[in-house]
Amino acid sequence: MAVTYNSQEQRVDIGQILDDGPWTTMQKIVVVLAALAIVADGFDGQLIGFAIPLIIKEWNVTRGDFAPVVASGLIGMAIGSACAGMLADHFGRRMGVICSVLLFSLATCAIGFSENLWMMAALRFVAGLGIGGALPTSTTMTAEYTPARSRTIAITATIVCFPLGGMLSGVFASFILPAFGWRGLFWIGGTIPLLLALVLFFRLPESPRFLAHHHARWPELIRLLGRMSRPVSAGSTFIDSREEKVEEDAGLRALFEEGRRRDTIALWLATFACLLAVYSAFSWLPTMLANEGLSASVAGSGLTAYNLGGVCGALLCAAAVARFGSRWPLAVFSAGGALSALLLIGVNPTQNTNVLIFGVGVHGLFVTTVQCIIYALCAHVYPTNVRATGTAATLAVGRLGAILSAFAGAAVITAGGASAYFTMLGVAMVCVLTGLWMVRHQIPPVQKTKIKLDNAPPVLVGQ
Repeated sequence: MAVTYNSQEQRVDIGQILDDGPWTTMQKIVVVLAALAIVADGFDGQLIGFAIPLIIKEWNVTRGDFAPVVASGLIGMAIGSACAGMLADHFGRRMGVICSVLLFSLATCAIGFSENLWMMAALRFVAGLGIGGALPTSTTMTAEYTPARSRTIAITATIVCFPLGGMLSGVFASFILPAFGWRGLFWIGGTIPLLLALVLFFRLPESPRFLAHHHARWPELIRLLGRMSRPVSAGSTFIDSREEKVEEDAGLRALFEEGRRRDTIALWLATFACLLAVYSAFSWLPTMLANEGLSASVAGSGLTAYNLGGVCGALLCAAAVARFGSRWPLAVFSAGGALSALLLIGVNPTQNTNVLIFGVGVHGLFVTTVQCIIYALCAHVYPTNVRATGTAATLAVGRLGAILSAFAGAAVITAGGASAYFTMLGVAMVCVLTGLWMVRHQIPPVQKTKIKLDNAPPVLVGQ
């Protein structure tokens, strides 16, 4: 890399050394830690879906009675998403991730002590604050620890850990529910991420790009860059030539400035509809299948298949985005989500159970993939000082769709069964396709460039 020295002061271009430099082992460990936080997020977030049929039976309540419990958790997620992003942009990504995991793990444990629906709803709301906060802060951490050429793959691989966590929760529930009941499901399920919070506290560092935008923390950044195989001189100052126009703590107004208004509105529309579809599955798919006469174990396998499809599809789509850019892969997968849902309308759940479960897995492949790539798109659209806020605000609006799913799912299943349920999912994915096509600043194809992996000094710019 080219280096310019100045006897008065050395200014390091943090954007260039992070975006164009090597992806070191230390950086990959940080991405793994962020991914584990999202695994725990998906794991705890979907436990409620497996517990609902048993709780309804034990407490002798209806699906409509349980809708406020589902909605309270989703409201908590919406608030947690918005607040965590702004706090992460102000105080740092590290504590945003740690506090989110700690909060939802403790609240999930407490849900196991619930004695009525209102107590469960209150605790689910608190858990939702943490579950909602973990995703935007963890994906922001991943984005800022990954070189530009690998960012889409890294963010997608991180976010796909949410359905992976949901898939693991399905396997976990199949063993825990018969042995310990739904209370044990929450007690044990909340303890596992609590241990992860301790690991994050001792091992997760702060984002270097965040530190570069806060002058008082430059000494910390200099030490961190040394650990990342990018040593700089003591007393160096930092610029970010690729994001200089954004002021510190620009806040929500920056989401509608610098030509980002249309992209912000389009992303909000797409995410609202996408999370309506996703959480209609997370919260109500096992209940819908049970309502059609399938056993609890088979109904649970439907959600497991949905998550498994999402894990496979997201990695495939991420590779396509890296090669072709984001516009056409997102369009194809959004259309696939709509078509797969509409094709399931004519499938009889009891006579063609295997076909239905396979179709649900294919639908999950398309829909969950789109959800994952949306967050990578957010990381591309928004610059550093509003990246967490932009991602969190998009997710918060999306959570409104998830909240709607709490009531719409129960009402649709009651009124029209499986056919009405899959129709709702198909219409939602048509809206997703429309919103994503409107986004102007799509992720471009990755340009293959030769990257120096030796000990070349960082880019320095004279004062």
